Amino acid sequence: MSQNETTAPPQRFNFARHLMAVNARRADKAALIDDAGTLSYGQLSDQVRRCSAALAALGLRREDRVLLLMHDSSDWVVSFLGALHAGVVPVCVNTLLTAKDYAYMLADSRAQAVLVSGALLPTLQSAMEGQPNEVQHLIVSRGQGLPAGAHDWAAWVGAQAPGEGADTHADEPAFWLYSSGSTGAPKGTVHTQANLYWTAELYGKGVLGLRESDTVFSAAKLFFAYGLGNGLSFPLSVGASVVLMAERPTPQAVFKRLVEHQPTVFYGAPTGYGGMLASPDLPTREQVALRLCSSAGEALPRDIGERWTARFGCEIIDGIGSTEMLHIFLSNRPGDVRYGTTGRAVPGYEVQLRDEDGSVITGHDQIGDLYIQGPSAALMYWNNRAKSRDTFQGAWTKSGDKYSRDADGYYTYAGRNDDMLKVSGIYVSPFEVEATLVQHPAVLEAAVIGKVDEDGLTKTKAFVVLRPGQTASEAELQAFVKERLAPYKYPRFIDFMSELPKTATGKIQRFKLRDLESSLLSSDR
Repeated sequence: MSQNETTAPPQRFNFARHLMAVNARRADKAALIDDAGTLSYGQLSDQVRRCSAALAALGLRREDRVLLLMHDSSDWVVSFLGALHAGVVPVCVNTLLTAKDYAYMLADSRAQAVLVSGALLPTLQSAMEGQPNEVQHLIVSRGQGLPAGAHDWAAWVGAQAPGEGADTHADEPAFWLYSSGSTGAPKGTVHTQANLYWTAELYGKGVLGLRESDTVFSAAKLFFAYGLGNGLSFPLSVGASVVLMAERPTPQAVFKRLVEHQPTVFYGAPTGYGGMLASPDLPTREQVALRLCSSAGEALPRDIGERWTARFGCEIIDGIGSTEMLHIFLSNRPGDVRYGTTGRAVPGYEVQLRDEDGSVITGHDQIGDLYIQGPSAALMYWNNRAKSRDTFQGAWTKSGDKYSRDADGYYTYAGRNDDMLKVSGIYVSPFEVEATLVQHPAVLEAAVIGKVDEDGLTKTKAFVVLRPGQTASEAELQAFVKERLAPYKYPRFIDFMSELPKTATGKIQRFKLRDLESSLLSSDR
């Protein structure tokens, strides 16, 4: 299915209303299955309209922002779609971040309300203390003991009559996702109402072939662009059922859902697949109902894909997407999987490889910068004109990834061009980790690179130079970073060195550290 073959949404378009229309005949079917119970499509439609009305009753207007800081649940889905229905813009944020991160996002987005899970309320309150922000309303989902003036989410939604919503434009700003950068603060990536439609049509239906009879489960959370498609826009566009999980996607937590709820489609990341395959509790093929699996977030090693297929008899469809393009634009396809590659362009998207001069590479097996053209590109980065211009270049979007293409048109990942690392499917800036390490009184200098483990997955490694006369252990420095950054960013490995390799002008030469790591890996074999 190509973009030209897919009917474009009308100019006046609201994605929440679109889903209601698609599922009008499925009122009694299970839409969402979370830790608290099941929500039918009829109940989902009713709650979305009530949430829309509740937002309007707070005085929120079209394009006002609300921060959405919630664990995966039916409340998350209702809150997101309710905001879209009202023309209010949900700013969906990572639940693993620190109070400092949320303080920045509140100030940057100027969110006037926050919808937050009770378990995350203490971190949010820390973020709001002493910080300039415009938050006027706090709505708490599944919490115990509300702060003064806060609303209980269920009572807040239930108190309103279903609203009619907003007559939004297909190209109207609909929601934000924050994208990490190699340097500086995260970037608020602004997406439209129609972008959700396009990814569901071109990838959810066109590549994965999702259908009404499917039950889907995503280890990737809804606040990720990948998880948002997996667990919301794709399945709800075809009337499938969705299993949602609030807790961390440990192998045991994932196995529990695979066995109890029997999903037919599972979405994960390579690190997660590797961890599950290594677990002694891995279910048998007969215990699950999988017909298809998806992977994104980092390149899927061939060995993990092959071992998973041998175990469960179903393929892992590996692809690459981005926050800027909303979902996957380059992918393997069912029945056409080449493990070790990221497949070919998703129909409806065009991809190019360009050399350092910006010229299009037409030959094979040459590494170039990956550019994408397609209908789901974000509008811009909020308050960041320079980076918007650098990334969104006319019809093309610069991915920041390097790839090569073989003679058959299959693409293979070759790394990043900005030193960013993908760890467990989440971007980690080496500069941020380095800047935190050098805050330790014993650390003079630090440099961070990616270390590929025995499964072919990237983990964070730091090279540290201590101050003269000072001592510090690996565990001490790891704990120091964990206390100051989101826990997933800490260095999994630390080597102590007498000095770091540098240029004549004093710039750290990370490529030499990567070469050193490669030589150490080779000598261990």
